[in-house]
Amino acid sequence: MSARSKARKRALDLLYASEMRSESPVVALDRAIADGEGPTNDYTAVLVRGVVEHQTEIDELLTTYSQGWTLGRMPAVDRNVLRLGVFELVFVDDVPDTVAVTEAISLVRDLSTDESPTFVNGILGAILKSRSSAV
Repeated sequence: MSARSKARKRALDLLYASEMRSESPVVALDRAIADGEGPTNDYTAVLVRGVVEHQTEIDELLTTYSQGWTLGRMPAVDRNVLRLGVFELVFVDDVPDTVAVTEAISLVRDLSTDESPTFVNGILGAILKSRSSAV
């Protein structure tokens, strides 16, 4: 597993755990760093802070492209993986789109339901397609 793949997994862990505890992911990240349990890869912090900073825009995109699914109806793992994927697709220039989608699918394949890879691929694919046609 590459360093960035590990960073994505750790970011997902932080986003998911903080959501389950109803706390800010940035607070959870800062606490983990202060306790010496923080991510060893700086990209984890980039992802967590980026998702939090752009969460309103990210969630608007997810709501628009998740036909028939509200954010609250999505499994928590899928919702947070999608947030990571959208953040990388829209706000991170040095990650190729195909890598962002593939990494998101890999996370849900390992951690969520059997239907999750298709679901995540469909939403991220629709976002990519709309971005491509807008250019």
